[in-house]
Amino acid sequence: MLEQLIAESARALASGDYTSAQIEASIGTSWAVDHQLIEDGTYFVVETDREIVGCGGWSRRRTLFGGDRQIGRDSALLDPRLDAARIRAFFVHPEWARRGIGRSLLVHSEDEARRHGFRAAELMATLPGERLYRALGYVVTARVQHPLTEALTIELVSMRKEL
Repeated sequence: MLEQLIAESARALASGDYTSAQIEASIGTSWAVDHQLIEDGTYFVVETDREIVGCGGWSRRRTLFGGDRQIGRDSALLDPRLDAARIRAFFVHPEWARRGIGRSLLVHSEDEARRHGFRAAELMATLPGERLYRALGYVVTARVQHPLTEALTIELVSMRKEL
């Protein structure tokens, strides 16, 4: 269910910023479910009576983005006194976009990270996601070209917010 939501969200909401080749190469790796978040109890969903319409969360682990198949994962725990919590894997169903679901999930995730002692949050945003995070107080720390294949990259945006 979550993988389907992520794919639908990416295909519809990222199409103005990325090519279809970039989107398809990202689905399942860079944009995918990270089951560690679910196991940690730090991944949340918004549901209607019929379906999940939004998902997102935070992490106390080093991995900054990507699903279970993302190369370079690091499940080591962060130290909330020294490290920033990770804001992770936000996706909203296209029919429910711009209704406050992403904002609600983000506020809840920040509150939970703060409750666990974190004083800052970091994330790796997509180009469409950058607009939401900027509006909610995140600042750009870097723009990166993330490799998807040997010949294909995608621009992502590293962002940070003091909690």
